[in-house]
Amino acid sequence: MDARLSFSRYRLLVLLCAVAALSGSRSPAAAAGRSCSDTRQVYSEKGYSTGTAPLTQISGEHLRLCPQDYTCCSSQMEEMLALQSERDFLKAIEDNSQFLLTTFTQRHRRFDEFFRELIDLSEKSMNQMFTKTYGRLFTQNAHVFQELFVELRRYYSGGSVSLTEVLSDFWSRLVERVFSLVNPQYQFSEDYLECVSKHAEQLQPFGDVPRKLRVQVSRAFIAARALSQGLATGRDIVNKATKVNSECVRGLMRQWYCPLCRGMPSLRPCHSLCLNVMKGCLANQADLDTEWNNFIDALYQVSEKLEGPFNMELAADSISVKVSEAIMHMQENSVGISSKVFQGCGNPRPAPARSKRSPKESGGNRRPFRTYTPEEKPTTAAGTNLDRLVTELKERLRPMRGFWVSLPHTICNDEKMAADVTNEDRCWNGQTRGRYLPDVTGDGLVSQINNPEVEVDIARPDVRTRQLIMELRVVTNKLRHAQSGQDTDFVDSESHVDGSVCVCVVYMDRGW
Repeated sequence: MDARLSFSRYRLLVLLCAVAALSGSRSPAAAAGRSCSDTRQVYSEKGYSTGTAPLTQISGEHLRLCPQDYTCCSSQMEEMLALQSERDFLKAIEDNSQFLLTTFTQRHRRFDEFFRELIDLSEKSMNQMFTKTYGRLFTQNAHVFQELFVELRRYYSGGSVSLTEVLSDFWSRLVERVFSLVNPQYQFSEDYLECVSKHAEQLQPFGDVPRKLRVQVSRAFIAARALSQGLATGRDIVNKATKVNSECVRGLMRQWYCPLCRGMPSLRPCHSLCLNVMKGCLANQADLDTEWNNFIDALYQVSEKLEGPFNMELAADSISVKVSEAIMHMQENSVGISSKVFQGCGNPRPAPARSKRSPKESGGNRRPFRTYTPEEKPTTAAGTNLDRLVTELKERLRPMRGFWVSLPHTICNDEKMAADVTNEDRCWNGQTRGRYLPDVTGDGLVSQINNPEVEVDIARPDVRTRQLIMELRVVTNKLRHAQSGQDTDFVDSESHVDGSVCVCVVYMDRGW
């Protein structure tokens, strides 16, 4: 009896073990039979045909990027979704960098229009005022002033022009014209007027006005050109830096679409997983951070100079005023200046009687035109003013610092891209639903040596990134020199344009 009872218990135990074994072996079969309807729907909504999409989960041995568990993705689906993950990545970069691109593009256009119109208004103002003040004497010599503005425009537009030379040439031509006008009783040959021009530096017929105008115009034009070029360079660098050649498709696919293949389309990647993928994919962009921040700071500082001591509006307005002051100074001191010129250049020939004109007739005693009062000041250029433009630019520059190094965080903070940082246990960890355990890597190429999600060859720095770093350094250097009133194109030949030192042009290559 006891033996039969023991045997019955043994049979029951074996039966229970068999049931348990059978119940355990049902998992793969159950998984294989799980519906893929949710995956098929999402796949279809993305515009793909569901012709190759399994109706129920199948073995994942064919998968190359996702875990080879039971899956709702065929090989073709995985391939299409891998391409989709790259497109999503590039779009995320484009969307998040749009603020940069829009700011640089629009601000460059507005500043450029504004600066060019300021130059146009300055020339127009001079023409109107000098025509009113000097009449035919101005119109007969208008080409001297026209050439000045042609060269100023050429400089602003990026031409290889020295502002010091431009202004020096202008004063040389002007002193010849004014000297003839204040001495109408004489006839001067070209050689004689050239002698007058050579004595101008010693005699200073225009007083201290040329130096003051040079300081004011050079500072403003150098800063304006540097800012305009800097904004254009910023636009170009953003365009280049956002054209990413993705070599991290495995990480992108694994975090964004492998959950879909597992039949969990609503599951977002864990925040830390997303960060590791993004930091690996954007390692080269993160290496721009230091030079990028220096560039943004330099733009900010030059814009501040433009609304302060290097004000382009004031400089453009002052050209006609200071030129008038210079002419008036020479008129008022014409007797003494002429006497010294005659001593140095010799006595000129008297003019024929019919050509003689009194100083009054020649306009020599006319008073210079009056300057504008604030109420009469011309309409501000391009429908705005410099203070407003600078204020708007500075507001947009501030959030640009650290953009590239923070881009992975910006992308992963998007709820469509990754789970919230607080949702650590109910997110996709790269294999299944659960906590993501690896640490988040640092920023930049070198820090990716231990990135568990993206294979990055830290021994091969990206050539394009090195080029962008050099471009940033060059434009930052130009902006920093502009803050001191220096143009890097002529930094070896011109000293600081600060009014405290003599500006000398040395033509080493010409042997002068």
